[in-house]
Amino acid sequence: MKKFEAESLDKVYELAVKEFECSVTELEIEIIQQASKGFLGFGKKQAIICAYKKTPQFATTNEEQKSYKNKDVKIEEFSKKIEDSSLKNKEEKEVIEVKKEPLTTVPRRENKEQIFDNFYNEDKNDISKIYIKKDKDEILKEVKAGIDMLFKDSCFHLDDIKVEFYDEETLLIEFLGEDSALLIGKEGYRYKALSYILFNWINDKFGLMLRLEVAQFLKNQEEAIYAYLEPIIDLIKEKGSFKTKPLDGILVHIALKRLREEFPEKYVAVKTNIKGEKYVLVNEYKAREI
Repeated sequence: MKKFEAESLDKVYELAVKEFECSVTELEIEIIQQASKGFLGFGKKQAIICAYKKTPQFATTNEEQKSYKNKDVKIEEFSKKIEDSSLKNKEEKEVIEVKKEPLTTVPRRENKEQIFDNFYNEDKNDISKIYIKKDKDEILKEVKAGIDMLFKDSCFHLDDIKVEFYDEETLLIEFLGEDSALLIGKEGYRYKALSYILFNWINDKFGLMLRLEVAQFLKNQEEAIYAYLEPIIDLIKEKGSFKTKPLDGILVHIALKRLREEFPEKYVAVKTNIKGEKYVLVNEYKAREI
């Protein structure tokens, strides 16, 4: 039996299938731990399973074969063994069918990428159609009150949280202070979680996009990714297509936004490789139809 670990059950099943070179129905799987995203980087858990490849149903070991030669088997006992074996096979078949069912309901990788892509979608025309815009001062007052309430009992020492309009369709929220850098977390995990929470609230209620700045983190990330993309943009103009190196956390969002601004006529989207790493793909627009 081998132990497998990944960020979701879907991916951990793929690892097991690849390791044993068989279909998932040929595996005996025990789920050790369900995946969990946690909150602000705390309590994040990987999906863990133990699995092994089943042996053929009717194979007999050498010891069993030897024992049959040395014993007299009665007809009644042999019939009972056949019945027990048939019942066992039927029960195992039912278990396999039950195990197969939840796997068919797991979203395909393309669907997950589409969800991630939509989260960072900068198309504001659809948003403006379904929201009634409130007065700007009213929006700022409501958002500021909500964020102050969220952090009033926290252990972080923060300056007054800044909330203002970055442009007509985007709110800028900025965290500064002695402990503001702690909101970033290792590899930006807390920043990403906080950004996701605030974005879903602000976008759902006001139809606005979000620009979250924490201790100059976003500014520094933008400068680094812009320097990386500069020669890539020239290469795309020459060859027509490109895919970036794997990017972590907020970097993939910044690269996606920058490349969409530079190439509005092309297909620019976030993709995931077999290792679960995300990158940005730039291609001809017709690639959307494939």
